[in-house]
Formats: sequence, structure tokens, C-alpha cells
Amino acid sequence: MTYSIAQAAERSGLSIDTLRYYERIGLVDPPARDSGGRRTYSDDDLGWLAFVTRLRMTGMPIRMMREYAQLRHRGDVAAGRRKQILVEQRAQVRARIAELQSCLEVLDYKIEHYAQIEHDLEASA
Repeated sequence: MTYSIAQAAERSGLSIDTLRYYERIGLVDPPARDSGGRRTYSDDDLGWLAFVTRLRMTGMPIRMMREYAQLRHRGDVAAGRRKQILVEQRAQVRARIAELQSCLEVLDYKIEHYAQIEHDLEASA
């Protein structure tokens, strides 16, 4: 199945401008073109866009995403470096999750503290 750029944008959650930008910087391969010269995206293209979007959500810098995208064209010979990129990013994600967990604990503590204050005020009224 093929999708227009508007359909690909809708399905990927990315804007049309972002799709074009990702193509321009080499993060995604140029999509096929229909007889009218319009971009057409395949299910494989959408799968790659979903993966790239996940990488971006992890906070991976664009330059690392571009390196990963370039390495995938080299096939299995580049598997080691691709794995290394993902392992390093996973460590950063885990560190960020730990930071956020610590922040969540502080928020939970403060919310409980204020709930207790409200409870005490209601009890003394």
C-alpha cells in the first residue's frame, strides 16, 4: 500500500514539513514518486518513520539519528555500530527515567504534605 505525504504525515504524527526536512537531511530515504511526481510512502517507510520518531522521543540528537540512518544502508556489516548507538541511548534513557522517578517522588511527597495540611485544617475547623 502507498500513502501520499499528507497521509504519511497523519499516520506518522509528523508534519509534512518535518517529513520533507527528514528527507532533506538524509534521515529518511527519498520516497518513491507517483506519475505526477508526488511523494508516495510505503508501509516500510512508515515503519522507519515510527522508529525515527521513537528515537527522537528518547532525546537522541539528530546527528546520531542521521548516523544510524546512514549505517542501516551498510547492512549487517554496520550492525555493531548501530547496536552501540542504541545501547548508549538506552543508558541515557534509563538515566533520564531515574531522574524523573526522583522528581516524581518529590512531587508525591509534597502533594501528601499539602493533603495532610488540608486535612488538619478541616479537622480543626
